Amino acid sequence: MARLERFRWWDIPAVVDMEKEIFGVEAWSAVSFWSELAAGVRYRAAWHEGRLVGYAGLALPEGAEEAWINNIAVSAESRRLGIGRTLLDDMLAEAVAGGRKAVLLEVAVDNGPAQRLYAAYGFEGIAVRRNYYQATRTDAAVMRLDL
Repeated sequence: MARLERFRWWDIPAVVDMEKEIFGVEAWSAVSFWSELAAGVRYRAAWHEGRLVGYAGLALPEGAEEAWINNIAVSAESRRLGIGRTLLDDMLAEAVAGGRKAVLLEVAVDNGPAQRLYAAYGFEGIAVRRNYYQATRTDAAVMRLDL
């Protein structure tokens, strides 16, 4: 079972390496994660057997009724261990604790496993953002879960 901890600035190098492994040319940079942390996005790091194996971020914009899951990622060798579900559960609990009425996210249209995970939680597709992932020109499905 993964242990979740608050994502700290010193986790950024390991997360950037994981981003490159998982997302290739679409990977976020260290600057992107620094900006997210500075903006108050709530991030969790997942640890398993002493290694960082995943992370997730949730934005709770001031005055908004919705929260946004900015990302959920699990290293390739740690998939199918329930880590993605653990991270998603944590993000949803944060949204509820923050008084939000819904959670939204974007997911690549070609990422079937992630879409199935979100659908299992009750997320529904509400829109498509064309060419959302610019480097690969991949569309993103916008999904919403009413809490």
